[in-house]
Amino acid sequence: MPGLFTSVATTEGITVRVQPRYAGDQSDPGNGHWVWHYHIRIENGSGMTVQLIDRYWIITDGQGVRKDVMGEGVVGEQPVIEPGGSYDYVSGCPLSTPMGHMQGRYGMVDTGGRRFEVEIPGFDLISPDAKGAAN
Repeated sequence: MPGLFTSVATTEGITVRVQPRYAGDQSDPGNGHWVWHYHIRIENGSGMTVQLIDRYWIITDGQGVRKDVMGEGVVGEQPVIEPGGSYDYVSGCPLSTPMGHMQGRYGMVDTGGRRFEVEIPGFDLISPDAKGAAN
């Protein structure tokens, strides 16, 4: 259901779709703690099998403080995605401000061993109590 996703980017036939959601049940605004979950779908529209090897996130909070996060795979996996296939996962992001922004990239390899990067489209993290924002 691509209509559910709010941010989309395609790189070399690999489409990344993102849908963030505020996690009010895990947030505690009175103590400066806001949490979001984000659902990501990676679709392989290329003609080759690919494997997600690593990730790089740039997370910026509502005060402009930037945090770079790097690591192997996603949610403990390095998924292999066949042509025409997709991979979905859900993860989370805590912030100390009621709004922020995330963007990044995945490191992939194809069946020929070629490494390439795939854009993770930027998306906003906005809590219901952020001034002037609607979720």
